[in-house]
Amino acid sequence: MKDIAKTKVYCVEDDRNIRELIIYTLESGGYQVKGFSSSEGFWQSLKEELPDLILLDLMLPGEDGMKILERLKRSGRTKSLPVILVTAKGAEYDKVKGLDCGADDYITKPFGMMEFIARVKAVLRRSGYENRQADTLIIKGLKLQVSSHQVTVEGEKVELTLKEFELLKYLMDNSGIVLTRDQILTGIWGYDYSGETRTVDVHIRSLRQKLGSCGDLIETVRGVGYRIGE
Repeated sequence: MKDIAKTKVYCVEDDRNIRELIIYTLESGGYQVKGFSSSEGFWQSLKEELPDLILLDLMLPGEDGMKILERLKRSGRTKSLPVILVTAKGAEYDKVKGLDCGADDYITKPFGMMEFIARVKAVLRRSGYENRQADTLIIKGLKLQVSSHQVTVEGEKVELTLKEFELLKYLMDNSGIVLTRDQILTGIWGYDYSGETRTVDVHIRSLRQKLGSCGDLIETVRGVGYRIGE
């Protein structure tokens, strides 16, 4: 079971008073919380570190909460993150739409903080957040350890750049699934990355070379993208 003190929560809420109340309540309960008034800082933090839970307002300046939710669920890197929508929009249509788009719960403002904490805990329990990410991924002679940021091929350590490591992990997390170049760009470089898809090809080629005898595990699916075999 993961220690609550190590549980990270991102709260995207443009109302400063509500945001600070949520942060204060969760931090009092032992959680680590980051607050964001809009999507810009939120996406940047996601590139650096994934949280265990996202609290998301719907009515935000610029990119609204529903669009953020849809982007999260399209990306292989973030689609499994539990999301609670916290919003003043209480119509049944909005609730159904939010849940259908992948939200794990829908809390309507105003709400009591005791109920709020209880529902946060319930979502974390249902999502199995403490076991959501396996620390070790293995495919044949290829082994990747998340916590130590280490990759070995047939027991021999392989030195990878940060992006190469993230790319390999992304492929291994989705083993057997063909990933398009656009999906890989979104998952590794971020949705708004302006580089061309050739960036993916260059990193794949470098990764194959460094993996030596296991490089052939990364398959090219012509006209589509890449897949790592099981």
